[in-house]
Amino acid sequence: MPKLVVEAQIVRNSEIGNQVKELVLYAPEIARVAKPGQFLHVRVAKSYHPLLRRPLSISGADREAGTVSTIYRIVGQGTAYLATLDTKDSVDCMGPLGNGFSIQGQRPLLVGGGMGLAPLVYLAGALCPRPSEVLMGGRTKEEMFWLSMFHNMCNNIHVTTDDGTLGSAGVTLDILPELLKKSTFDMIYTCGPRVMMEGVARLAEEHNIPCQVSLEDFMACGIGGCLSCTCAANDGTRKKVCTDGPVFWAQEVIS
Repeated sequence: MPKLVVEAQIVRNSEIGNQVKELVLYAPEIARVAKPGQFLHVRVAKSYHPLLRRPLSISGADREAGTVSTIYRIVGQGTAYLATLDTKDSVDCMGPLGNGFSIQGQRPLLVGGGMGLAPLVYLAGALCPRPSEVLMGGRTKEEMFWLSMFHNMCNNIHVTTDDGTLGSAGVTLDILPELLKKSTFDMIYTCGPRVMMEGVARLAEEHNIPCQVSLEDFMACGIGGCLSCTCAANDGTRKKVCTDGPVFWAQEVIS
């Protein structure tokens, strides 16, 4: 699929959580072909400072409205600058990039932590009307603004917070074994901290359930040229997260 580079007008760049914003861009060419699991590579400034684009997971696409959405946390200079832009601004946007999720299974389970929930929002919509469930984790109740995004798309939503202010106290891996015992999931998708995805992949293998993981990494070019985002694969090779992924079958990249 050809990679599109467009000047995307900002439709909305609004705060949805503490230091977290949702960016909606008018980019009909990208919205028309974007798939869950793919990402955008956005130049946040007109100048060469900051120089590199920022990889942002696609959290939604509306083909009729011609918009594509992403959710980002303000963590550094690039995202801090992006957060200052509003509807009078546009950004240079390349996408959709990477390989998305394989949509399969009749009883899928989505497991996400932190900002790893962003691509799972778009995936949950694509899985409807299948009886999907989601297990999400965060540090506090205030970080669980994600709940409203999955509402009406997933049959059951399970929540964990580190401090116990919402849902079960602990992390997603604390309650995942019990969920797998009670239900007959036939597909698992996961995105979030590496240690969480390793645990999800291990449990999926124990229960003989196919599992796809979406890796997050620093990317300079986003199109496989700079090799800054390679990861070790289980066949002894190295995979490029930007073009071989970011979505992989768990057995490819997680031992």
